[in-house]
Amino acid sequence: MPSKSPRLTFAVLASGAGVFSMLQSLIAPALPTIQHALHTSQPATTWVMTAYLLSASVFTPILGRVGDLLGKTRTLVAVLVAVLAGCLLAALAPTIGVLIVARVVQGIGGAVFPLSFGIIRDQFEAGQVSRSISNLSAVIAAGGGVGIVAAGPIVAALDYRWLFWIPVAIVAVTALIAARHIPESPHRAQGRVNWVGALLLSGWLVALLLPVSQGSRWGWNSASVISLFAAAVVLFALWLRTESRSPSPLIDLRVLRTRPVWTTNTAALLFGAGLSSVWAFLPGFVQTPSSAGYGFGANVTASGLLMLPMLIAMFVAGVLSGRLEPRLGAKHLLIAGSGLAALACALLALLHDEQWQIAVAAGVFGLGVGLAFASMANLIVSSVPAEQAGAATGMNANLRSIGGAIGTAVMSLLVTSRLAHNGLPYASGYTHGFSVLTLFLVGAALAAALAPARHAARHAAHTPGRATDSPAPQPDAVTRA
Repeated sequence: MPSKSPRLTFAVLASGAGVFSMLQSLIAPALPTIQHALHTSQPATTWVMTAYLLSASVFTPILGRVGDLLGKTRTLVAVLVAVLAGCLLAALAPTIGVLIVARVVQGIGGAVFPLSFGIIRDQFEAGQVSRSISNLSAVIAAGGGVGIVAAGPIVAALDYRWLFWIPVAIVAVTALIAARHIPESPHRAQGRVNWVGALLLSGWLVALLLPVSQGSRWGWNSASVISLFAAAVVLFALWLRTESRSPSPLIDLRVLRTRPVWTTNTAALLFGAGLSSVWAFLPGFVQTPSSAGYGFGANVTASGLLMLPMLIAMFVAGVLSGRLEPRLGAKHLLIAGSGLAALACALLALLHDEQWQIAVAAGVFGLGVGLAFASMANLIVSSVPAEQAGAATGMNANLRSIGGAIGTAVMSLLVTSRLAHNGLPYASGYTHGFSVLTLFLVGAALAAALAPARHAARHAAHTPGRATDSPAPQPDAVTRA
């Protein structure tokens, strides 16, 4: 059923996805301010980011599946209400503990991404799907850049609590319009939510991401880190067993095994490692006092403005990708995007003595992000049945987050493992870190190169109920047993 008003539907989806994307990066530059205002310690403050990452990783694929089963629009409205509640609680939080709980609630909003892609797949005309997904991906990518750029001015002019008050107003209006004007999606998956699978998925994600994000603080050879990694392996194996035997799996493993999906997910994992690490560490690099032998001593606002070329390039490339995809194919755009991002990290490793060099590298990186975000979403959406679009795109977003956690941990290890007498990292730490990110992104390009030609994906996009290269439907669990 086509949307009654595609432009209004897209505006609502872009608003919700953009706000959540901003919330991912908006808080990081303000962490020292939050630490001081709430009279807490630096380790406690880092949980403001960790809690958000863990929550989003758990809820994104689960609620994507719930949307496939119960209706994407009503699930989207519920998710937006949760984000609204989380932002309101964060804006009023009197202690760091309450703020961390609020960030857990905000993390539910990660499901906005798969639900939005699924609504576009279900309700837009076939000729509008690819371009609309590309445009939405541009908003998502740019949203993270907006967070980096806007955090400093908002905190300086108002207060860190306005980092949450502003989203409260936007999300409230977005949820109201979504409830009143976006029709329910016509495609529904059959079955029910596999809550055992959901519990196991949550378990192995938390057991994996918690030590990855906290390992540098706890110690990589500590009992806690080793035990959690072991638990992640066991829970992952149990999850695979449960999903493969379930008549209504949370994530259809047959779909994940198809060539266009596993290659795109591998690219997402590796690309996420580069993306999150650049967002996390490039501002810190430019804020380092020049007395360290590198860096420019920029404040939060100035470092954000230095990231402005990245923000502009991300949005422009994302919008252009929707017009280039019919001619070049999403596969080639993903290869190009990953290649440009790899080039940018190589430039950062080799040339970082002048601010204009940072700005150029940031712009090139933004071009790569804009192309890659749009192409990954298009490859997944066009390669899975309509009734599985939410779960499949949710898992793709999740793998990007897992890659981000791994990349950030590796970068942190390289940058902070050796500190000068003044407590600042050596320049070589950043050089080695950006070099490793280059390898991650080259790997993403190679994974994308293994994806099938675009004609197969296009066939799936116009053949509801079938995924490219997917095997014939399997018998139910009772028959298999």
